[in-house]
Amino acid sequence: QMAKHKRLGVLHSVMSYFDAVTALIGNEDSCSIDAIIERKTNPELYQIAEQIQNSYLLHHVIINMMNVYCYRREYILIADLVEKYERMHAGTKNVGTKRILDFFFVFFEGISALCLARDTKQKKWRQVGEKSVKTMSQLVEYSVWNFENKLSLLQAELYYLNHRHAMAELKYQASITSAYNHRFFHEEAMARELYGIYLVENKMAVRGIPQLEMALDKYKKWGAVRKVDSLKEFI
Repeated sequence: QMAKHKRLGVLHSVMSYFDAVTALIGNEDSCSIDAIIERKTNPELYQIAEQIQNSYLLHHVIINMMNVYCYRREYILIADLVEKYERMHAGTKNVGTKRILDFFFVFFEGISALCLARDTKQKKWRQVGEKSVKTMSQLVEYSVWNFENKLSLLQAELYYLNHRHAMAELKYQASITSAYNHRFFHEEAMARELYGIYLVENKMAVRGIPQLEMALDKYKKWGAVRKVDSLKEFI
């Protein structure tokens, strides 16, 4: 109907979410889309958004791409998206206005930056991660339900980076509990995955493997089949 009535802006936005979903489930046939509609990928939609200077579409495309890269643990690819995102907002007059999905940007950027800081030892990633923790701490004041588990996971990664292992474990566990209680089962899966990786990397594989297996179960329930396959390969 959107194509029929030439609502291309809305259609492209929906396509962006569709592309992100199929990237995680790995089965386009399970998501119904009319065969007469020419499907666009997020990289293609990004080019379209830039050409027509559609900041609304560009925002959704970048967030969806960051989402996929974060769950795939392709953290370096997020760095390029961050640069595009910041370039998109450069020169915005009302810098105090925040889009409703910007908290996703803070979360995905923070997770990727803290992991990159640990892997590369580069100070710039630490600074980005610390900034994300600070911003998410402010967001928790507005909604514990939506942001508590995200803050705890960011804090866990920062404590891991700082070699404060006891606090890192407490925050991983707090993130898992909060995500479960607030019914963010996909984010519980991410927290269990990162906690499992933390345990394995710190020679506690006996404890880490069960966390990774529980993450697999949560991803299965979420329907992220392709993510399940990649995590199985990691295990």
